[in-house]
Amino acid sequence: MASRGRTLGRWAARVALALFALAVVVQGWYAAHILYWRWNPVGETSFMRHRMDELRAKSPKAQLRHQWVPYARISTHLKRAMVAAEDAKFVDHEGFDWEGIQRAIEKNERRGRIVAGGSTISQQLAKNLFLGPQRSWLRKGQEAVITLMLETLLDKRRILEIYLNVIELGNGVFGAEAAARRYFGTSAAQLSAEQAARLAAMAPNPRFYERNQGAPGLNRKIAIILARMPAAELP
Repeated sequence: MASRGRTLGRWAARVALALFALAVVVQGWYAAHILYWRWNPVGETSFMRHRMDELRAKSPKAQLRHQWVPYARISTHLKRAMVAAEDAKFVDHEGFDWEGIQRAIEKNERRGRIVAGGSTISQQLAKNLFLGPQRSWLRKGQEAVITLMLETLLDKRRILEIYLNVIELGNGVFGAEAAARRYFGTSAAQLSAEQAARLAAMAPNPRFYERNQGAPGLNRKIAIILARMPAAELP
């Protein structure tokens, strides 16, 4: 009996070691990609692949709209608008806005459903790059680990640059350049303050707002973002 117990113990230790080794490999894979993207454009994200699968299920020839542009060729208005709308403490935090998370929890409790997330730009980028839209506690844990990697391996300017190039802003529309062309017929560099604020207001639910440009509340959100933009701090 004791011998059987020792055998089971050895097998349990081996399984635990194998799982640990697998976890190290997976995290190393994430880190290697982030290091590569420190100097190279992001061509495709997990979120893009997910949306492409959805689009091609309806139309096999569907294509995403996405074009990488460097930080200098993205309107300062859009940078300020996104920071003002999504993550006012972006330059100060280390990946997580704990006060924002607490406010989101309290708001969700009052409403009895999830209406606010409290995610920072870094957290959203972690999800978009590697994880997709699914929700689970395991996914949230992995998102936190990737967020720490992003904050450790990239500077804030690069995080914002990648975010603005991969964020979903419509049905199959990803990044500032594609969105600027789709909605305003201009480049990301030429976006006005009001155009930038509109894109930032659409960001939480872009496919809905793409279909409902006159949706109640959208103009109110745009006005709020415009008022906050002068105070938005950029990296």
